[in-house]
Amino acid sequence: MLKKYFGYESFIPPQDEIVAEVLAGKDVFALLPTGGGKSICYQLPALMLEGTALVISPLIALMKDQVDRLRTLGIQAACINSTLGPGEVQRIITDLLDHQIKILYVAPERLTVPEFLSFLKRLKISLIAIDEAHCISEWGHEFRPAYRHLRVLKDHFPKTPFIALTATAVPGVQKDIVSLLKLENPAIFKASFNRRNLHYQIRPKDDAFGQLLDYLNRHRGACGIIYCSTQKATESLARRLQAVGMKALAYHAGMDGALRSNTQEKFIKNEVQIIVATVAFGMGIDKPDIRFVIHYDLPKNLESYSQETGRAGRDGLESDCILFFGYGDTKKIEYLIEQGNDEEEKKIAYQKLRDLVRFCDGKDCRRRSLLAYFGETYAEENCGRCDNCLQPRESMDGTQVAKKILSAVSQAQERFGSSYIVDILRGSRTQKVLQNGHERLKAHGTGREFSQSQWSSFIRELAAQGFLRIEGEKYPILKLTEKSYNILFGGEAILLTRPKEKSGPATEERDFSERDFAGPKIKSKGVPSERIRPSAQTSQELLERLRALRRKLAEDEGIPQYMVFHNSSLKAMAARLPQNHLEFRAVEGVGDKKLEKYGDAFLSEIEAYCRESVEEKGNDSASCRSPDDFEDSFAECDEIDDLTFDSPPSELSCPLDTDGYLDFGQCADGESGPEPEPESTEGSISGANANGDLLKRLENLELQFSALQRELAELKRCVLAAKSSEAISEDSAAKKG
Repeated sequence: MLKKYFGYESFIPPQDEIVAEVLAGKDVFALLPTGGGKSICYQLPALMLEGTALVISPLIALMKDQVDRLRTLGIQAACINSTLGPGEVQRIITDLLDHQIKILYVAPERLTVPEFLSFLKRLKISLIAIDEAHCISEWGHEFRPAYRHLRVLKDHFPKTPFIALTATAVPGVQKDIVSLLKLENPAIFKASFNRRNLHYQIRPKDDAFGQLLDYLNRHRGACGIIYCSTQKATESLARRLQAVGMKALAYHAGMDGALRSNTQEKFIKNEVQIIVATVAFGMGIDKPDIRFVIHYDLPKNLESYSQETGRAGRDGLESDCILFFGYGDTKKIEYLIEQGNDEEEKKIAYQKLRDLVRFCDGKDCRRRSLLAYFGETYAEENCGRCDNCLQPRESMDGTQVAKKILSAVSQAQERFGSSYIVDILRGSRTQKVLQNGHERLKAHGTGREFSQSQWSSFIRELAAQGFLRIEGEKYPILKLTEKSYNILFGGEAILLTRPKEKSGPATEERDFSERDFAGPKIKSKGVPSERIRPSAQTSQELLERLRALRRKLAEDEGIPQYMVFHNSSLKAMAARLPQNHLEFRAVEGVGDKKLEKYGDAFLSEIEAYCRESVEEKGNDSASCRSPDDFEDSFAECDEIDDLTFDSPPSELSCPLDTDGYLDFGQCADGESGPEPEPESTEGSISGANANGDLLKRLENLELQFSALQRELAELKRCVLAAKSSEAISEDSAAKKG
């Protein structure tokens, strides 16, 4: 069913295990990163179980997007929300009673209506999925009181399997989700949050607009989101970008609902490349080809940062996540925090803000720091995809700098915050300094060699390393620690980051335009960047033709282009040159419904391209490689689909059977693989429970086979070229005759 409906040959771990647990009737808690395939974890079992799956989703836009996508795949789905009229709701209710709907989406508020809850009990509910489950916890960054009402669901549906899903939850939130939803001995799955195709950069907020404009000019045509902290800021920045010729629109909660919907629709359909938005934008977006997410202002916390940056590169291709960090932005967030009334919530918010600032200031690998925040260990020394790893900041002997700071804190009796200590070091004679008599301290004026922002950065770095402790929420003060005395009196030395004078691109830039065809070359582990890596030699012209065809089909149907096919699927088509329905269905992202709906159109376009390519080049032998040029020896064949081997390719360690086909019963190193186990319920879902050695061998074989596929695609083109050349020659001979 995975291939039939969703077009995928394999799961992204641990999707297969999650599906197996749900089918076994067990409760599940799943923590998966954005782009990690959460929806398949409940949509696939919903198709396999009797009855209707109930999905609780927080946003109307998210429901609509999911339902539209499912319907294009031939899956009966519906949503009930406040945008529907009484007649539409009644039609859905009738379909539910007639068992015509497999997946129903509702908002959490809908379940507070007793009549609706009673209606649900008349249906056979196959499973209950709670999406964005972190909204149930006060520790969550998007706490939503209506989610608390979901705790009654287990009382009404005690035998129905529950699956709670989220893409962002620290350990405290995870415990809240399990407890508040009353999940019974749930199977817990935590996938890696390592989005290895994302490049993380923190840039100083100096001439932020100039840096932004420079970046956008070098990535024209790429789609992206720019986040601002206020509604006014989104409109102002959008106007500035429009004034310099950028296709940009603002989006925020204060806009008219119809205008917001129209803006979102334009972005999804690629009519607008850039959205300048507040946090109101994004959760309902399933656009796979977002190439960059830029935080023009500081986000509220690391949970928000992780979720918002996670909207980039959902198709697995390389994407940028840039944050412009200025310490002044923290004051805006502190002001917003103070608008709240709950002191406990304010305390939590201040702590999260400090964690975010520590992340921005840190000189360690961004990826490692971000993963550590969510409780995951990243073992690699250098991720190769963040500013700190690509261009490590220069260190200096910071012992004297540290002594000056710690001495000032001590002489001020550990009663003041960072800004005041900096005033002392720089010899400031503010009214507060003079009132306290601190112009007479020995530390006063000992630090004029560095700027205020540089001293503030040193202080934050000392705090991050445990040489200072920050106490208090609204008015934090600096305290000494045991480690402080090791520097002051114990002779301990310390390295600090050498201050930067000017900002600039933190890492090498990549071309994210439509011309970037070859795709990323990624070796680190984590969520797969691509299910297929197309050849860099594949024709860009064919890819553009396939994109144009996709655009036309999407416009005719009034749907986003990615609902026809993702970019990765188009690249796979251009790389493999499928010639029939069987080969076309083998492309990732092509299921039965899309094969039936779009297969002929795309196959015709590929065939036309191959034919026109030959006609343009004529019978030029240089335009196509001879089979003798291939390293692999191919058996003589009349039809390319019946291809077999006389001898195995030199780079392929998997042997051939007696008929010349790949023998998957033999492993890559020549040893026999394990005998297949009898099929079970779990086994029917996936073979992911196979031992690690076999998985590694299969991975190696897949890499080897992908190289062979590229050679095969080239040979197919040559065969087609030869056939077309023969046909042209025959026509010419016939005319002469």
